[in-house]
Amino acid sequence: MTTRPEPPLTGGERETLRAFLDFHRSTLAMKCEGLSDDELRRRSMPPSTLTLLGLVRHMAEVERTWFRKVINGEDLPLVWSDDGDYQVAYDASGSSRAEAFEAWQAEVEHSRRIEREAESLDMTGYQPRWEAEVSLRLVLHHLCHEYARHNGHADFLREGIDGVTGA
Repeated sequence: MTTRPEPPLTGGERETLRAFLDFHRSTLAMKCEGLSDDELRRRSMPPSTLTLLGLVRHMAEVERTWFRKVINGEDLPLVWSDDGDYQVAYDASGSSRAEAFEAWQAEVEHSRRIEREAESLDMTGYQPRWEAEVSLRLVLHHLCHEYARHNGHADFLREGIDGVTGA
């Protein structure tokens, strides 16, 4: 069972951002708990092709891109696409919980390490899509936003699968 850390009610900026990001990561994991691979691949909001497993795969790409590629400057392909097509991750039709969660958790661990080792939130990396330098602070905020948005999708997807609401 996934435990979800509660962000501190008081604390520094970095500690608070880190805690909110882990809160959102845990929320996505909780939305997927207790479901079979088939249920995780179920498209419950036709005509959308979005699935819970597709969201997990997508978030692995998001973590990899923002922390490893942008902040850490690593030259590596996406997890599921050698040619940089982010849409490939959403197609979880041939994926399993084990495969998707292993990739996602590996990227989360890389992200956590990169954030911990960074001297400050002012550290920057180059985001080629924006043609701009971005700070680690922006990346942490952006990831919180990205997870929160997709966790809203996960709420509807989970409810459509088995009626479970809340997290």
